[in-house]
Amino acid sequence: MEIISLKDRPEHLMTLAKWHHAEWSYLNPERSFEARVEEMQCDLRGDVIPITFVAERDGELLGSASMLAEDMSTHPELTPWLASVFVAPAHRKQGIGSVLVKRIMDHARDNGVKKLYLYTPDQEQLYAGLGWQILSREPYNGTPVTIMSVEFN
Repeated sequence: MEIISLKDRPEHLMTLAKWHHAEWSYLNPERSFEARVEEMQCDLRGDVIPITFVAERDGELLGSASMLAEDMSTHPELTPWLASVFVAPAHRKQGIGSVLVKRIMDHARDNGVKKLYLYTPDQEQLYAGLGWQILSREPYNGTPVTIMSVEFN
């Protein structure tokens, strides 16, 4: 398995946008699919933030993880964010999500980020196992979520 920047695999953008929209549009119901695609195109610039990494095996797209400046409209004071950790259903429970999260954490640390945030409706255990701490539990657009953070030295 390889972990590669989306800027080096732009052919995966539309598939990822479809996956992400299908998985999480309920958390941001005002965001259209077209807006999601437009936002994800920023990942192709090669900036430190935003960035998306993809997991591939033999050219097959397995999943993704991103680092964004903003991810929760109710917490604009928190930045940057781990976001869009997604593994295709046929490839789950193989550690791919953890590898993608660790890649974003390494990218953040290597680029001087001191603290990284995320929110999750249902994967608190995964992130806790990777060293993330709970900041709060609260509703977000009608869904209970856990906000977590990880600090780097």
